[in-house]
Amino acid sequence: MAVLGKIRSRGVVLICVIGFALFAFVAEEAFRSCDSTRAERSQRAGEVLGEKINAQDYSNYVEEFVESMKIDGQKATDEQLREAAWDYYVQEKVIEKECQALGLTVTDQEIQDIMTKGTDRLLMSIPIPDFHNPQTGRFDVNAYGKFMAQYEQNRGVDPNMDKLYKYLLFKEKQLRQNTLMQKYQQLVAACVLSNPVEAQFNFDAEKQESDILLAYIDYRSINDKDVNVTDADLQKKYEELKPVFTLPQEIRSIKYVQVKKVASDKDRNNLLASMKQAAQEMDSTKAEEVVRKYQSLNAYTGVPVSKNAFANDIAQIIDSMAVGQVKGPVESKLDNSFNVIKLINKTQLPDSIQYRVIGADGNTIAESKTRADSIFKALQGGADFEQIAKVYGQTGAKEWLTTAQYERATNINKDNAEIFKALNTLAPNELKLIETSQGSMILQVLDRKHMITKYDVALVKRTIDYSDETSHEIGDKFKQFVAANQSLEAMEKNAAKSGYVVKEMANVSTSSNGLNGIANSREAQRWVFKAEKNQVSEVLPCGNNQDELIVMVLTEIYPKGYMPLSNPQVNNMIKDEAMKDKKAEKAIAQLKGITSIADAKAKGAQVDTVKQITLASPVFIPAIQAQEPALSGAVFSTAKGKMSANPIKGNSAVYVFQVTDRRTLEGKFDNKEYQNKSAQKYLNNIGQTFQNELMKKANVTDNRYLFM
Repeated sequence: MAVLGKIRSRGVVLICVIGFALFAFVAEEAFRSCDSTRAERSQRAGEVLGEKINAQDYSNYVEEFVESMKIDGQKATDEQLREAAWDYYVQEKVIEKECQALGLTVTDQEIQDIMTKGTDRLLMSIPIPDFHNPQTGRFDVNAYGKFMAQYEQNRGVDPNMDKLYKYLLFKEKQLRQNTLMQKYQQLVAACVLSNPVEAQFNFDAEKQESDILLAYIDYRSINDKDVNVTDADLQKKYEELKPVFTLPQEIRSIKYVQVKKVASDKDRNNLLASMKQAAQEMDSTKAEEVVRKYQSLNAYTGVPVSKNAFANDIAQIIDSMAVGQVKGPVESKLDNSFNVIKLINKTQLPDSIQYRVIGADGNTIAESKTRADSIFKALQGGADFEQIAKVYGQTGAKEWLTTAQYERATNINKDNAEIFKALNTLAPNELKLIETSQGSMILQVLDRKHMITKYDVALVKRTIDYSDETSHEIGDKFKQFVAANQSLEAMEKNAAKSGYVVKEMANVSTSSNGLNGIANSREAQRWVFKAEKNQVSEVLPCGNNQDELIVMVLTEIYPKGYMPLSNPQVNNMIKDEAMKDKKAEKAIAQLKGITSIADAKAKGAQVDTVKQITLASPVFIPAIQAQEPALSGAVFSTAKGKMSANPIKGNSAVYVFQVTDRRTLEGKFDNKEYQNKSAQKYLNNIGQTFQNELMKKANVTDNRYLFM
């Protein structure tokens, strides 16, 4: 009882303690939940139609996409391919959602049927001969199935096989997505219809042709000072054109100062002295040793190449050199380098070489050599090359090699060099056994065409680069400038005194690859979307080799929705349009009530003749280089010999006209043909529009800049 009494006497305290403990428990769970939410958000690469895109999942997709495009032979950069991957990925999600709502699907059987037929463009474009029927050129589904079965038995054994397997799976996914897209497009196309009345109208629009005598007042002939545009006019015009300024995502604007690190005079002189020493040693030391000692960007291979293998300025020097001569140091402005050149040999060699090869396989180098000796003796004895090749699981097929295929390669090793030298020097039908670090092979040259001059050149090439000392000096100076100017006003006032320029960049978005025109600027882009207005960044690295520095000030934030009238670009555009409206009003008033072209000319209008006008295309006015769709309809509805009822406001001028001639061109009306043409015209017009609308409604959020 005594214990109970103590508990009662301290009831309030206990309630507080228990309450606090409960609060702590709930709060801890809440914090955990928040942490979990934040972690999940931090892993979002974006969002489409409310679906969160996990950064790792998207990264895997991009890797598959980029690798697939490279195998397909795409010449775009990795960055361009990553951008294409995003567009493709988002489109996939949007179309899948639409098709799901419409009940459109692609079955496994449909995919199997397409692959069996083998004529789909995607399948036909697979650049691997093994998957194409040699007789028909079509995709060979049997070869595909055979490969998949072999892969299942040898999964993980051969990296190249793994790579090909992933490529083919991705192609199959693409095939399914493309088929779904085709179904969706066919459904959209089926919804676009025409009718006999419209068909007849469009036929008449094509076949009725008119000539006119035209009088016009060009907007450029009216002085800007003679018209008054008020703020109310601007606001009215802005509201009229507001949809043009739709912002599907937030964008921001910055002002910035960018500094590039360049070599100092001291750096140049130090490198020049080293290159002079290299030139001296070229006369007395093996070229290969000099090239290696002075860390040339171009390794010496001894492989003869055409002058196209070198930059134009270096090629011109080589072309004028004598064998054994050394030149340099020579500065190349094209790649900012110093060069020492030695022409070791110059000779006439084939540009195109036909050859074939048999590789002698073996568990060891010695075993490969023994097998190669045996093959070589058999071939010398008259054995059939292709038959022996087949015995060793090879084709022995004839191939052509051109100089351009190897002369710019940067990874030619000793083995490669030996092979290229043999290809260049062997006579037709001559055999050669070549031993490499990987094994032995028998090479035969079959034909040689188009003899050209080839050069054996040793080149010491060194970029005129900045030293660490110079880098620190440039960086320290720039950081001191930034520290002393911690506002946009101060930067703009003092930049020129320190040798810097303040630049402006509008419309920075999360979907762009860093800052426009500035390489490796993802970090700077991330800062832009974390900063507050008027905030000054720290000094950040950027540039192709991180050889530039940048400081930024965030000047504007434009939320998703519409770009405001206050935006300078929008404001200028609206001013131009409002000014055009005011000038049109003035010109219309000037031409109102006229009854002839002569009257219009008397009131200051220019006069011209325009022929072959139809309603099927906008009228083009050669005198002012302008297209005027409004004139096409006005001419079509005006009788021959008549004047236009009222002045017509165009894009570039106000017009009045008289129809001087009208004729009907030859042609027979085909109702079905013109209905189809009309429907196709609508389909062409809405094709991109409906895609844009789908993307707009998808509420796409692009956070890739946080991860890439």
